[in-house]
Amino acid sequence: MIENVFQRKTEILDPPVANVDHLLVLFSLEQPKIEPFMLTRFLVEAESTGIPLTLALNKAELVDESTLVEWKSRLRGWGYEPVLCSVDTKRGLDTLQFILRDQTSVIVGPSGKSSLINALRGNKSVLGLMKRIIGLSLKWFEEQRVGEVSTRSGRGKHTTRNVSLLPLSGGGYLADTPGFNQPSLMKVTKQSLPQYFPEIQKMLKDNGPGKCSFSDCLHLGEPGCLVKGDWERYAYYLQLLDEIKIREEFQLRTVGTKRESDVRLKVGELGVKQAEPRLEPKKHRRQSRKRVNQSILDELDELDDDDDEISNGDYPVRAIKEDNQ
Repeated sequence: MIENVFQRKTEILDPPVANVDHLLVLFSLEQPKIEPFMLTRFLVEAESTGIPLTLALNKAELVDESTLVEWKSRLRGWGYEPVLCSVDTKRGLDTLQFILRDQTSVIVGPSGKSSLINALRGNKSVLGLMKRIIGLSLKWFEEQRVGEVSTRSGRGKHTTRNVSLLPLSGGGYLADTPGFNQPSLMKVTKQSLPQYFPEIQKMLKDNGPGKCSFSDCLHLGEPGCLVKGDWERYAYYLQLLDEIKIREEFQLRTVGTKRESDVRLKVGELGVKQAEPRLEPKKHRRQSRKRVNQSILDELDELDDDDDEISNGDYPVRAIKEDNQ
């Protein structure tokens, strides 16, 4: 029997994990080559969770130094300070271990996660000693499988099939997740999308009142809009906005807006919110006290009517049957 369900403090749809403290968004600079729009999509999904995130660019050894400087400068313009790392040369691994220490993080991205996790988990002899001391036969201390890069697509082959929570030698945990092509952005609406672009938030902050003339401004050139279209990712913003509009219009036609959630929040002791299933009204909800009292009064009225008929010499069939019983 489930007696209580504690409220989740954080939740992510892609990948399906909850109660993590930190997101590590990982992309490779080469093999596969980084795609700016795909990176934007992952960043928007990460921003929508409200969880602190770190952006890491792996396989730094496969590009020259000028490319690294260019990408670092470019991403600063997006509002991010990326960590450049390499599993082969160990570049940036100390920085990542320092960031991930003493918290539960989830690593997300299209590929390359398992090899980085193996590198971040540190000294194999230390992990082996921990395994012998604790005596666990679980896969906590085993290395993650690493797939080869596909010669046809240039992308890494997915080897992780489920979500695994793995301990780090420096403290904390790291969740490895299956690779996927792109996040669904199901929690992102057309009104919330601008909040997940740091460039838009910076323009609003730098321009006087911090908000456009209209509260529902989508930054499409409306009168009084403070967001101009002279920034690099504006085309990506418009593309995602169109996609979300189409999805919302489809949901409005097929589902509507009045469907209740299957779960409701109930305030318990000491003000603690608890989630419980929402029951079907006709099957499980009990009648109100007013309705119960009214039904009792109706039955009493019927009995009074029967008594009046009997006293007048009229014996209704129902009254005779009751006497016989």
